[in-house]
Amino acid sequence: MSELPEHVRRNRVEWTSWAADFGKEAPAAWASDQILWGVWGIPEAEVRALPESVEGIDVIELGCGTGYFSAWLARRGARPVGVDITPAQLETARSMQVQFGLEFPLFEASAEAVPLPDASFDLAVSEYGASIWADPYAWVPEAARLLRPRGELVFLVNGTLSILTAPDEEKPPGRELVRPYFGMHRFEWADTISVDFHLGYGDWIRLLRRCGFEVVDLLELQAPESGREHRYPALPERWWARQWPSEEIWRARKR
Repeated sequence: MSELPEHVRRNRVEWTSWAADFGKEAPAAWASDQILWGVWGIPEAEVRALPESVEGIDVIELGCGTGYFSAWLARRGARPVGVDITPAQLETARSMQVQFGLEFPLFEASAEAVPLPDASFDLAVSEYGASIWADPYAWVPEAARLLRPRGELVFLVNGTLSILTAPDEEKPPGRELVRPYFGMHRFEWADTISVDFHLGYGDWIRLLRRCGFEVVDLLELQAPESGREHRYPALPERWWARQWPSEEIWRARKR
């Protein structure tokens, strides 16, 4: 797969090294009877980012990882398809399908070049998948291609303020701006070979509109006062995420 872009190859290597840890977490994620968003596990019943009913709709998850989000949708009557670039992640997803008796198609592919026909889906989702690990100028047009007219795109990203105040990969965001807002796009961090992508609000809106979407909503998530803690040193601590949005969910509809 040498034809893959350099950042895709790098991220596949990094995610292969992380796959065992995420594999250990997969059974608990698959067992959840709720749809939970982000590192704080905020229930969809509170967030309301998805269509009111997903019964009978075709869904593609871009960057599905171990497949838990697709599993949650499948239990609610959706017909999901998972796409991920990392074989080790997909291997975990397939083992979870066997363990939980739940089947849906899984494809090894980059979200920037999905080997599926145009206008095949009613909903495209990404919860910390392609939404940050693929180049938005490649994966958003691809999502638009895959969606039918009036289909929805729902994706979760790191909060913009959290990126601007994060000093490096090993320290959480603080109270001071440490990097410029203008020119946000490709980010490389010390001590990791991975590449992630983040845009400013105006750039997101212009990109979505250029790809034929209308912006429906931007949901800025606030960490709950108590609950589960996350294990990621570069993401905001609870005190920070109670004051500023550590995560954001974009909702857009194809015109």
